[in-house]
Amino acid sequence: MSTRAQQRIRTSRRMTALTWAAAVVAVLPLLLILAQLLLNGVGQLTPTFFTRMPSPPGVRGGGVANAIAGSIILVAIAMTVAVPVGIGAGLYLAERRRGRFPRVVRLLADVLSGLPSVVLGIFAWELIVRPSGHFSAWAGGIALGLLVLPLVARATEEMVRLVPASLTEAALALGFSRWRTALTVVLRTAMPGIVTAVLIAMSRAAGETAPLLFTAFGNPFWSVDPARPIAALPLQIYAYAQSPYDEWRAQAWAGALVLLILVTIISVAGRAVVGARAKLLASVTPRIGRDDE
Repeated sequence: MSTRAQQRIRTSRRMTALTWAAAVVAVLPLLLILAQLLLNGVGQLTPTFFTRMPSPPGVRGGGVANAIAGSIILVAIAMTVAVPVGIGAGLYLAERRRGRFPRVVRLLADVLSGLPSVVLGIFAWELIVRPSGHFSAWAGGIALGLLVLPLVARATEEMVRLVPASLTEAALALGFSRWRTALTVVLRTAMPGIVTAVLIAMSRAAGETAPLLFTAFGNPFWSVDPARPIAALPLQIYAYAQSPYDEWRAQAWAGALVLLILVTIISVAGRAVVGARAKLLASVTPRIGRDDE
């Protein structure tokens, strides 16, 4: 073996080792966080933790039932705001790639996605909470919706752009209108990627705390009225982590572990949707080829 070939092999081994090291460094923080959450919070994960209300200060027991229900309501409101507007905006940006107005929309979406979440919380407080005179789940859900809206819009645009132009041309040649082609052909083809983006946006909305401090505010009692202050799992974790009571701090660790599990489930669901779609297309394509023959 020549000296040049040996040098290439050594270089290849060094670069492989560097990539493995980078992968370990990237995964290590998540593993450490997971280990810390399991060590401090898994002991609190009992059935009563999910079904009971918060206990008074210094009293053992209690749970986060109201916080889980409140988080579900807030995320539902946020997705109701973000998904239709975000998908519509992304579809428009993909169909109108040139022009001044699409460029302005893209710029504003990028700026909005880079804003700190606390700024959107203050904006929702000024726009909704202050005129109404009280905190509410509507304000919190709208703030979370504005937070994830640019993510859905830009992801939809990128997914739609990956759809082959031949599909659009074929639909138009068959007499489909432009809007019908975009909704029934292009959007359906790009749907797996869009669903993944929506699930990622959902997981981000579920874990945000700063916007809720100025909008939903939190509630130690059971409340599912979106017009009133409402509890949320991130808010309860934030409040319990600062408390001087050991029981509450332990529940904060358990709540963080539950939040991590929920985010993991959403991420796995997104991958499952994409995988199922890919398998379906792979099974249909050979069948179509055989039918054509």
